[in-house]
Amino acid sequence: MGCFLIGLLVVILSIGNIIEEANGEISPKVLSYIKMMNKRGPYLGIVAPNNFELNPLLASQAYVPYPSLPFIDFAGRRFRFGNISNQRVVIVMTGLGMVNAGVATQLLVSLFRLKGVLHYGIAGNADVNLDIGDVTIPKFWAHSGLWNWQRHGDGIDDELALEAGGDYTRDIGYLQFSKYSNQRVNLLNRVWYQPEEIFPVAGTPEVREHVFWTPVDKSYLDLARQLQDTKLPQCVNTTCLSRPPKVTIVDRGVSASVFVDNAAYRTFLRSKFNATAIDMESAAVALICHQQSLPFVVIRALSDLAGGGSDVSNEADLFGSLAAQNSVDVLVKFVGLLPTHGSKIHS
Repeated sequence: MGCFLIGLLVVILSIGNIIEEANGEISPKVLSYIKMMNKRGPYLGIVAPNNFELNPLLASQAYVPYPSLPFIDFAGRRFRFGNISNQRVVIVMTGLGMVNAGVATQLLVSLFRLKGVLHYGIAGNADVNLDIGDVTIPKFWAHSGLWNWQRHGDGIDDELALEAGGDYTRDIGYLQFSKYSNQRVNLLNRVWYQPEEIFPVAGTPEVREHVFWTPVDKSYLDLARQLQDTKLPQCVNTTCLSRPPKVTIVDRGVSASVFVDNAAYRTFLRSKFNATAIDMESAAVALICHQQSLPFVVIRALSDLAGGGSDVSNEADLFGSLAAQNSVDVLVKFVGLLPTHGSKIHS
């Protein structure tokens, strides 16, 4: 009878933990693990978009997981702990898109003691002067999917809905759909690009600021310049790129929860914003880090020319794995450049 009662108590406590986590609460057990791991911090937070990019890092000889507690699971995420080049790291995978990336990054920075955040992965390319496999490190990131869609019949000089109250602006610019239509009348009119509302951790609660271009950390960017001579592989089995990939600092990258496989829109993003890397997560990671006053940098390897048109057919399917590995290789080398001790690096 005593064993039954003990077993029943364990089941009840386990159910309680499940219910707590299902309600968004941190169970006492998970909280104790978080507190224990934070005593070992601070960590470098490493954010990967999905398993395709995460697995090469976990398989890398550079990554050594902690044997005592290699991970903590919470809120549908797995936070992995280990070392890379004598740096303590905690790694999380976001999943696809801006919402997933924002949620995962906010959990990472809220739960654990961090000194900086590194985000890496693959991206579409908007710059015809760069090639598949090249690894880009943009200086700025923007969310290019926040729009005010103007009603049909209004022109560029007409005020947008809710513009007068400061919610929306015409300062950043617009995409005119009629420029890409063969129809006489285009009811879609135009969309105006909008900045994000953010609420900085050091600001007044509920007092917003507007940000479109989010700069990466200057100190991290200066370190990244040392990576530009990195030698990277150029072949998948017996199929090789025309030249070895390179690491390059570029001006800007853009993100939205849209997979861009359209040459016209790629060309627009390049001409309008001077964007190189196009992806679905990086701007969310950047915005969270900016709000939380944490240094960050983004490393994105180019897997294809967005919308096609390069000399390599079916490039994403063929060279996606190479691009993912290149992003991991550059990430690991960047971690090796960081000082092994000390607190947050600030610009």
